[in-house]
Amino acid sequence: MRMVDVIDTKRNGGALSPEQIDYFVTGYTNGEIPDYQASALLMAIWFNGMNAEETQRLTMDMLHSGDQLDLSDIPGIKVDKHSTGGVGDKVSIPLAPLVASLGIVVPMISGRGLGHTGGTLDKLEAIPGFQVEIEEDAFKKQLREVGCIIAGATGNIAPADKKIYALRDVTDTVSSIPLIAGSIMSKKIASGTDALVMDVKTGAGAFMKTDEEAEELARTLVEIGKGVGMNAMAVISDMNQPLGKAIGNALEIQESIEVLKGKGPEDLVNLVLTIGSQMVVMAKKADSLEEARTMLQANIDNGKALETFRKMIEAQGGNGDVVDDYTLMPQAKYKIAFTAPSSGVISRMKADEMGIASMMLGGGRAAKDDELDYAVGLMLDKKVGDRVEEGESILTIYSDRENVDDIVKLIGDNITISEEAEPIKLIHQVIM
Repeated sequence: MRMVDVIDTKRNGGALSPEQIDYFVTGYTNGEIPDYQASALLMAIWFNGMNAEETQRLTMDMLHSGDQLDLSDIPGIKVDKHSTGGVGDKVSIPLAPLVASLGIVVPMISGRGLGHTGGTLDKLEAIPGFQVEIEEDAFKKQLREVGCIIAGATGNIAPADKKIYALRDVTDTVSSIPLIAGSIMSKKIASGTDALVMDVKTGAGAFMKTDEEAEELARTLVEIGKGVGMNAMAVISDMNQPLGKAIGNALEIQESIEVLKGKGPEDLVNLVLTIGSQMVVMAKKADSLEEARTMLQANIDNGKALETFRKMIEAQGGNGDVVDDYTLMPQAKYKIAFTAPSSGVISRMKADEMGIASMMLGGGRAAKDDELDYAVGLMLDKKVGDRVEEGESILTIYSDRENVDDIVKLIGDNITISEEAEPIKLIHQVIM
């Protein structure tokens, strides 16, 4: 079999055979297929898609490219959450310790940033000493002792996905339903999770730009999960504007801690509690979503959730004092206000362009080997629907370079001030 023939099949709109998919996944994982041929196939898949059988085979091949975690010796239902990625989406960071504070085991396998979206692992590495690469024995030990972990794919889990994931980022093939589904589910199945809530983003800052695309992806993910006996469901949430107020690695850790202190922004807190409630019910710790939400809020109020986060940080080699002292994380040299050119109501704040602005500052990767600047990003003072007066700050640019004229222009081109604004609905749909 030749890789060029596999590319030809998909480029011309055909369905790849199981043998062709096996050949690609095995060959690319082993280094026998070069990046340029893998890139060509990824682009052909982006244009022509994959049917359900192809997507399932791709997922299972990536799953079987490496090891699988066996968490059956850890008591209780293991519940995880995964997001398809968005701007300011730091939900996983406060969510894992919050749910774990109720005695639920949360083994969370997360990823790095893709394009204009930030990666959970990148954000956590803004905490001094925090380790995201954890060996299997330490992974399971932490689950027993702390109840939660947020780490990269442990050991040799889904090595095919690691390589394909990095290549997708730099070939503009991220927003492909079969590639997203295969990436997410290969890791989640391999991580030994019993139940999974997927947060599928929709809108300008998401890889799925329309509700129709988001629903298709959500149903694909749920079907793959249920097909292997996993309890799976999806929440479709809005990403037309950034989630919360912070965009950037250290800034988002700070905001995550504020959520656990009961001081987080309303939209972020709402989404954390919405997804968390589903996880609590799936773990059979509550009979209803209302009861689950009350339990979660109680552990924010009494400090148990924050203390669980501190323990998780310390278990992974990080400095737990960061929950009390944000200056332990990298700090930007310059804070520059972006002010309103006129008075009115914020009617548009394009999430993807805000993410690109943070990336241009150094907070994200334009190429897969780029070094991150953990200090930089944006902090929003206003969001869609908020009133602003001329000269008032809409957001603050956190930068390690003094001249940010390019960032100011990009932001200005993608924020609109009008007389009124259409309200943004945070939760679009729930897929069971």
